[in-house]
Amino acid sequence: MDKTQKSSLFKVISASSMGTLIEWYDFYIFGSLAIVISTKFFPSDNPTAAFLSTLATFAAGFVVRPFGALFFGRLGDLIGRKYTFMATLLLMGGATFLIGCVPSFETIGYAAPILVLILRLLQGLALGGEYGGAATYVAEHAPKGQRGYFTSWIQTTATVGLFISLMVILITKNVLSDSQFDAWGWRVPFWVSIVMVFVSYMIRKKMHESPEFAKAKAEGNISKNPLKDSFGNKYNLKFVLLALFGATMGQGVIWYTGQFYAMSFMKTVLAIDSSQVDTLLGIALLFGTPFFVVFGWLSDKIGRKSIMMFGMLLAILLYCPIYKTMYETVNVAHKELVSKKLITEGNNVITYKVYADKTEVKEVQNQTDLTIKTQMTISNSDRWMLVFLVFIQVIFVTMVYGPIAAFLVEMFPTKIRYTSMSLPYHVGNGIFGGLLPAISTYFVTNAKTNGNPEYYLEGLWYPIIIASVCFVIGMIYLSWKNETTND
Repeated sequence: MDKTQKSSLFKVISASSMGTLIEWYDFYIFGSLAIVISTKFFPSDNPTAAFLSTLATFAAGFVVRPFGALFFGRLGDLIGRKYTFMATLLLMGGATFLIGCVPSFETIGYAAPILVLILRLLQGLALGGEYGGAATYVAEHAPKGQRGYFTSWIQTTATVGLFISLMVILITKNVLSDSQFDAWGWRVPFWVSIVMVFVSYMIRKKMHESPEFAKAKAEGNISKNPLKDSFGNKYNLKFVLLALFGATMGQGVIWYTGQFYAMSFMKTVLAIDSSQVDTLLGIALLFGTPFFVVFGWLSDKIGRKSIMMFGMLLAILLYCPIYKTMYETVNVAHKELVSKKLITEGNNVITYKVYADKTEVKEVQNQTDLTIKTQMTISNSDRWMLVFLVFIQVIFVTMVYGPIAAFLVEMFPTKIRYTSMSLPYHVGNGIFGGLLPAISTYFVTNAKTNGNPEYYLEGLWYPIIIASVCFVIGMIYLSWKNETTND
């Protein structure tokens, strides 16, 4: 590949990645602010139920992603990749901006969560069409033998989008007072997205159609009915199901465990201060993100399957030890208490505790309903230990996610590629992965209510079982070849 071709290819990657990054940012702002949102759009009389309802609304956006994959995938295979993922970008940006405009539950009652749910569904539909288009578009520009490397840049966008969402939230919190952020500042990250969407749209507007699709269209070799050709054809359907149950299902749960469940676990189970969690998660993501490209490049050399399966196996074996270490790292039971102070404010009794390693704990007990809210500010040594433990989980994510775009692209022929690869990807990530935060949080809450001393590990059974099933199917049925295309 000469310098001109390489420069042109990186322009394609940059334009595709920027739009996809912004869509992931839009999608994950909601998850990053789940705790705050639960107090704004749901009844406040039961905080646990409100949080679970918020996670369920968050998950709803994932559940409809396969429908977006079918709708926009079909359009992408009929009219082209470029125009389809320009439409998804605008739909995502508009829905995200409007979530920031929805009045609170106190203002409009149950209309608030209904409106937010509708907008989350629109986000899910948009993202269902975006990823497959961007991955296909880049892969169809990349030379064979280097698809893993070039498509891995698209893979970084999901994590970078989450990272940017955390950074925007942290900056907004630092600029505003706590009361301002709680009153209206939490809406700012939603509003900011509209500017980024406009810039990305202007960049994508100048892009050309992918050469492979343009050639197929010129030769009259495009599908007239992509849905029928993708899922009505038994031979192709076999590959769709294999992609789902042998790869994307496990990849989806590992992605959401290593990033979103880790964040939720630290904020809710460990009760660490929200800003501190965002910071340490951001550091772990910053260090881990380059490995998407590393493993994408490596998959061109040694094959996709070996890297993805090894990443799944490591996650299956190490999740419980990692989360047990996370819990024990911040557990104050074994820390030396230095000072304790009680203050009464209205109906609340506030207890401030300081430990020898400079960990600080604030407990607020409401004397009316006797509920206790805990907020912990951990020491520097504990913080870096958690960064390391989350970083390990991000490495698992990069191993299974880095090569998967090239893997999926190579499984399906050009004329139905957008449709065929989008569905298993978004079922694996949207349903199996997207439901993880709500399911795992429910398991943890239920186990804690029933007095299980290791309740904090119960949420891991869902990703471990799903990833284990996927690992077995993938090891038996996936090809070891570098390229498995049936084109």
